[in-house]
Amino acid sequence: MRTTSSTIRTISSRTGNPNSTRRHRGFTRAAAALAAGTLALTLTACGGDDDDGGGKNTGADETTNTVTLPKLDGESLSVAAVWTGAEQKNFKAVLDEFEKRTGAEVTFVPAQDPIINFLGSKIAGGQPPDVAMLPQPGAIKQAVEKGWATPLGAEAQAELSKNYSQGWQDIGSVDGKPYGVYYKAANKSLIWYNTQVFENAGASEPKTWDELLDTARMVYDSGVTPFSIGGADGWTLTDWFENVYLSQAGPEKYDQLAAHEIKWTDPSVADALTTLAEIWGKQDYVAGGAQGALQTEFPASVTQTFTGGDQPKAGMVYEGDFVQVNIGETKAKVGTDAKVFPFPAVGDEAPVVSGGDAAVILKDSEAAQALATFLASPDAATIHAGLGGYLSPNKNVEASAYPNEVQQKMAEALVAAGDDFRFDMSDQAPQAFGGTPGKGEWKALQDFLKNPKDVAGAQRQLEADAAAAYGN
Repeated sequence: MRTTSSTIRTISSRTGNPNSTRRHRGFTRAAAALAAGTLALTLTACGGDDDDGGGKNTGADETTNTVTLPKLDGESLSVAAVWTGAEQKNFKAVLDEFEKRTGAEVTFVPAQDPIINFLGSKIAGGQPPDVAMLPQPGAIKQAVEKGWATPLGAEAQAELSKNYSQGWQDIGSVDGKPYGVYYKAANKSLIWYNTQVFENAGASEPKTWDELLDTARMVYDSGVTPFSIGGADGWTLTDWFENVYLSQAGPEKYDQLAAHEIKWTDPSVADALTTLAEIWGKQDYVAGGAQGALQTEFPASVTQTFTGGDQPKAGMVYEGDFVQVNIGETKAKVGTDAKVFPFPAVGDEAPVVSGGDAAVILKDSEAAQALATFLASPDAATIHAGLGGYLSPNKNVEASAYPNEVQQKMAEALVAAGDDFRFDMSDQAPQAFGGTPGKGEWKALQDFLKNPKDVAGAQRQLEADAAAAYGN
């Protein structure tokens, strides 16, 4: 569920895009647009009872045919992704439509993090998937450098140009050449809360970090632990850090740290870690304390927030829009029992961070290129949108395709941001640092969650791991 895998951040100079600096300066405008969208997320919405994470949308069942696909009877191809549960199920519905239109047979291949290592094993064994959904720009770059990836063909590029802002095209490119279709996006600057808990505590939605701390105290005083943290999955901790760092240090520092142009021993990193420790360092504010959090996987961090009525294990859980999928596994309704507010401002601006999953071709064929073309079209995204727990950066997907007002507002805000966004920092890094369980940033922040007093030690470890991964 790492996904796509949404601060919204822009890929650094690794794409070779000369307009990246201009987009970086647009952070405030982009943040305002996305914050405006997420502020409306507390409106009631028809959350789903099933594991699809959203209500039914009859409009999404009426699939359109805006893209022409070849007949591929007798052809077969495989698609690898680190998606499980409802996320995998819903993507398979999209693949079913591709099969229906083309006659090709598509097999979904469950992958594991880090996906680059998984793909390396498959390639070494002579069985690479035809297409892989890569959750990091850094992974796309590595796949290209290793000679695994194939550039997108003319048809897929045409769909990209028609349906995606230049910024989303750029982060799927390496040295100016398009390799990835960012099929799935995520707004990763949201905090979800149990409305019964907030009502009992007399708490309201905070807009600043200090207000968040006040809200946490009110929830704690009411008898409920404030936060649920899925610390067993290190990527959730990187997302916490990125939101704090982007808001507190600002977009320019964020871009520099993402590219390792400044060291993790920089004072700005110490400031962000110290801020995080205001929550992570309070054992009574984290469900199960640090040890409990480090044994809690992301899905459980969500479900334990929305089960147990007004006495759940925690009152709030931080993560992206895809939390809706896991809420759908409980009896809670999004928009009534479960609501959401934007990650509060630590500095002058509230952070807006984005992530995403890109389709990358590993075995060049007419079928693989056709699937990439389909995934770049509004057709594929419209099907997935109607199933819930999904956002598309495709600007030609109608907001009405999403099953509830919560997702419609998030989708509108995502598209409205255009080229002005920041992408998840750890996803920009080499996978050895930003995308490997038990190593690099994931492990260093897990260790920091265990001992939030050791800011300097955490910085030293982060810098040592980053220098080794970036090669500088």
